[in-house]
Amino acid sequence: MTADQTVQEHWKRNVALFLSGQTVSLFGSMIVQYAVMWYVTFETRSGLAVALYAVAAFLPQGVVSIFGGVLADRMNRRVLVMLADGTIAAVTLVLAFLMLNGVTDLWIILLAVAARSIGAGVQTPAVQAMIPQIVPEAQLMRVNGLFQTIQSAMALLAPAAAGAVFGLFGIVPVFFIDVVTAVIGIVFLAFVAVPTLATIAEKTSSYREDLVEGMRYIWTHRIVRWLLVVFAIIFLLTVAPSFITPLMVARSFGSEVWMVTVLEVAFSIGMMLGGVLVSTVLAKRSRIGLIIGSTFGFAVANVGLGLSPNLWVFYAFMFVFGLGVPLFSAPFMTLVQETVDPDKHGRVFSYVGIVMALATPIGMTVFGPLADVISVQLLLIIGGVATVVVMVVAILLPSGRAAIRAANATQHTDGGEQDGKGVPEGAAVEQAQMHDR
Repeated sequence: MTADQTVQEHWKRNVALFLSGQTVSLFGSMIVQYAVMWYVTFETRSGLAVALYAVAAFLPQGVVSIFGGVLADRMNRRVLVMLADGTIAAVTLVLAFLMLNGVTDLWIILLAVAARSIGAGVQTPAVQAMIPQIVPEAQLMRVNGLFQTIQSAMALLAPAAAGAVFGLFGIVPVFFIDVVTAVIGIVFLAFVAVPTLATIAEKTSSYREDLVEGMRYIWTHRIVRWLLVVFAIIFLLTVAPSFITPLMVARSFGSEVWMVTVLEVAFSIGMMLGGVLVSTVLAKRSRIGLIIGSTFGFAVANVGLGLSPNLWVFYAFMFVFGLGVPLFSAPFMTLVQETVDPDKHGRVFSYVGIVMALATPIGMTVFGPLADVISVQLLLIIGGVATVVVMVVAILLPSGRAAIRAANATQHTDGGEQDGKGVPEGAAVEQAQMHDR
């Protein structure tokens, strides 16, 4: 019996260990994310400072992701994730001791945030590329939906925990919690069976050649190319402005910790409900249809946030925003996992990470300083309206229509089996693409 067959036989055990470890580790990371963002917001009350935080949190990840993806395709992905997680924990521990000794300069905090972002640039593509290695293809959408549900549950608990710990004891204890959860996550992952790809032993190409090959693959892959464009639009025009929602709360409604805590809780409840939906009743729905529908949902939610007359209506639209996240991310990840060659998963997901990591700070370098000149409300409305306009254009373009047809053709083949016309998956996608050549 081969290593791959052993993994497939025990996939439920592997998935349980993987999800358990990632859940615990993610919980600690989210607590730090919320606490540091609130700390910077409340200590500075500056849109520029919040923008600098977003840049430090995402830009390094974008730069490093391109190399992290190649690493994920050249070594055992489990080991890579464990090393990255351990490094992030070490950086967090150093920051905790520095702040305990009175070192609270903003640049020190942002430097630590940037170092954690570098670790995420290595870890994230490896985690996403690992999932199809341990999950049968027919179960990918459900497992991705379940993973999203767990992430949403953690996103619900994390701000509450961050608000409680940060509000009562300050920010330093939050860092120690993150270190402990990272160690627990590493231990769980150590028991997950993830085989090294057979193609790694046969590799004769250089690191640079793998990097170039990944770029060429994405450029010639119609579905992935269009998905990355949509992904960039979402992060540039809707996710980036959402980073200044705590600033809007602080300026318009009050600076009590519970206010931003409830804001994140509303978002997380929406995410959790969306994750449940996508892993159950929506598991067989059109991947591309869910992606497009949720994109317009983000736009509506952003406009609603900007027009909210009071804090509770603001929370309601934040819930709607959160509801759309799993309806976008789970089918997005599943579609990429289904259509990309396994030995290129790491590199493709690295570019997904690059788009996410670069689009957010680029957007924040615009929206952050603007938030010191015009109202946050107006910025949110502008972001939502611009999203609708750009997405309509993206869908109507010939390349957009071709990508949508190719994505639907891939799903209709049901994981590589023949569809109603007897066309295998690869041929169905090729026919959809040839239609527009």
